[in-house]
Amino acid sequence: MKVLVTGARGFVGRNLVATLEAIRDAKDKSHNLSRIQNPQKLTIYEYDVDTEKNLLDTFCSDCDFVFNLAGVNRPKETSEFMSGNFGFASELLNTLKKHGNTCPVMLSSSVQASLTGRYADSEYGKSKKSGEDLFFSYAKERGAKVLVYRFPNLFGKWCKPNYNSAVATFCHNVANDLPIQVNDPSVKMNLVYIDDLVDEMIRALNGEETRDEDFCCVPIEYEIKLGFLAEIISGFPKIRGSLEVPKFSDSLTKKLYSTWLSYLPADKFIYNLHMNIDDRGSFTEILRTSDRGQFSVNISKPNITKGNHWHHTKNEKFVVVKGNGLIQLRKIGKDENGNDYPVVEYHVSGEKIQAVEMIPGYTHNIINLSDTEDLVTFMWANECFDSNKPDTFFEEV
Repeated sequence: MKVLVTGARGFVGRNLVATLEAIRDAKDKSHNLSRIQNPQKLTIYEYDVDTEKNLLDTFCSDCDFVFNLAGVNRPKETSEFMSGNFGFASELLNTLKKHGNTCPVMLSSSVQASLTGRYADSEYGKSKKSGEDLFFSYAKERGAKVLVYRFPNLFGKWCKPNYNSAVATFCHNVANDLPIQVNDPSVKMNLVYIDDLVDEMIRALNGEETRDEDFCCVPIEYEIKLGFLAEIISGFPKIRGSLEVPKFSDSLTKKLYSTWLSYLPADKFIYNLHMNIDDRGSFTEILRTSDRGQFSVNISKPNITKGNHWHHTKNEKFVVVKGNGLIQLRKIGKDENGNDYPVVEYHVSGEKIQAVEMIPGYTHNIINLSDTEDLVTFMWANECFDSNKPDTFFEEV
């Protein structure tokens, strides 16, 4: 199969091409291209404003599917809306006609093409509506399948900030310590995430597009008020200091966080964590969650024993990733004969990654058995440490 992507170096185009390339190169096996028996034979024709013009003729004569993502969003003159959106759409379809190519053609349009409500006088919307009408007429005339998508606000990695995406602008500015401006926080926005859009494009390529009467759509769409959107994004930098993570159970927040990360400058990819250091080694919290506990890394120096305490409710998992150690647990109190309960021991090593449960009501420790090497242990606790209620009681194993 040969696929033509116009506007290939734009926001949507770059993401779509990257996915198609990953499918072609067998790196992405999550997308099933049922129309292609051998994805390695997938050919991707990329066309953009700086591509040699004669290549459009070559591509249109040979392609089996067209993603028309080319368009103008922020021209210097409003007249460029019509030439950049309607004009190129006309040129594309005329070139396909020239070669008698009736392959399926997708059109990237906009909700502004509805020309209703606040979009009633949108010059951009008028140019998109003209492009839609042209595509529908082409379908009737040539019998070709057309897929017209009216996209709302799009967001995700590689979207240009300070252009036509509030999400991109907010993420860029917050990531770079710049102010953001919200004129009316009550304004409602409809958002589509780029990965959800690309998933839909792959379905369209398979002939399984999502239909809404005459138009096609991305089935996953979010509605959010502008003020709340700004509040979520503005809060992302703060979580590094608190070691918290966003509520990823909310899929929009998860996608906004991934988008925000993509705008971080390189010197912010790395940040410091507080190491609690003493003569036994160190203990460093990595992150905290509101409902999934706390993650930490513990370093024990040679021949050092740490722990020797127990918990009522708190439970932990110890995973040694480097070195050789011994984990000991003993149920507190006495058995029916008045004797101490037996000590349970586990030899652990970075050579064999295992998780050992720290059981409530059992005092426990971890011993570095090496005379020369540090013991490195990854630790998870089901609750974050609270100095007002530590639920930790000293007792030697």
